[in-house]
Amino acid sequence: MSVAIAILNWNGKNWLEKFLPSVIKNSPDAEIYVIDNASADNSISFLQSNFPSVKIIQNENNSGFAAGYNQGLKSIKSDIYCLLNSDVEVTENWISPIIKLFSEDQNIAAIQPKILDYNQKDKFEFAGAGGGLIDNLGYPYCRGRVFENIEFDNGQYDDETEIFWASGCSLFIRSEDFWNMNGFDERFFAHQEEIDLCWRLKNEGKKIYYTGKSKVYHVGGGTLKKENPQKTYLNFRNNLTMMLKNLPAYKVFFILFFRLNLDGYAAFYLAYKNGWQHLWAIFKSHVMFYWQLPKSIQLRQKHQINPYYQTKWLMFKHFLGSKK
Repeated sequence: MSVAIAILNWNGKNWLEKFLPSVIKNSPDAEIYVIDNASADNSISFLQSNFPSVKIIQNENNSGFAAGYNQGLKSIKSDIYCLLNSDVEVTENWISPIIKLFSEDQNIAAIQPKILDYNQKDKFEFAGAGGGLIDNLGYPYCRGRVFENIEFDNGQYDDETEIFWASGCSLFIRSEDFWNMNGFDERFFAHQEEIDLCWRLKNEGKKIYYTGKSKVYHVGGGTLKKENPQKTYLNFRNNLTMMLKNLPAYKVFFILFFRLNLDGYAAFYLAYKNGWQHLWAIFKSHVMFYWQLPKSIQLRQKHQINPYYQTKWLMFKHFLGSKK
């Protein structure tokens, strides 16, 4: 299988300088691309001077993670896309276990490696950890990460298993499956667009997998820090939109009723913890969710699956109970 590693860049020259050498060194059989989202720094000239083997695709503007990848990947012909954040260090032989899994099961559409913290390498990293899951109210979490609580890596997720969603931080996906789903929903801009894509793939009967035999180290927060109200806005809006698009019809009202109320409590909690801008961000996220309602309903697929919930009522168990 041919593999194309696509790194989306926006003013990330420093990240490319730091981490691109590990990608080149440890990916000898892959084509490496940088998709540039109209950077204003000297990313392009830096790449041309220092990494001539890396192919450059230049988007006309910064339209976010989702649209940026949709635009850039149209120019890449490969069996497998690897969507890789620019702030990721990869390791020796990280691609082989991925290709082996794809080869063994044609129904696997996407795969995620183990994602560890670059700054604390014996600990999982927030964006993906040991594979993505979701609870019955639509809260995404990971094996190795529940809300802000993150586990140390003691080999507990060295397995290979089916998961619900694979992190966009390091996402391997069959190009055919990516385009059969029309790529990412560009309205998401950034955050949770990969969960929406994985859910749509599962609605079509595809599998999403994790392998602990491949690992990468992620810095995290390279574009938007978690304290940024824009991140709060995108996460809350996109999560509601994703559920409306992908839940079975009989579940939509029940789930959204709970979530819209819980979001109100979350708004005051985040306002107390991180500032009142976060309350305003959640209010705006709900306004935009309703604004996008007609399009979201239009984008619902013919079939929606009811996800298998490894954990139910995650928020209540975590914040009111002892499940950390």
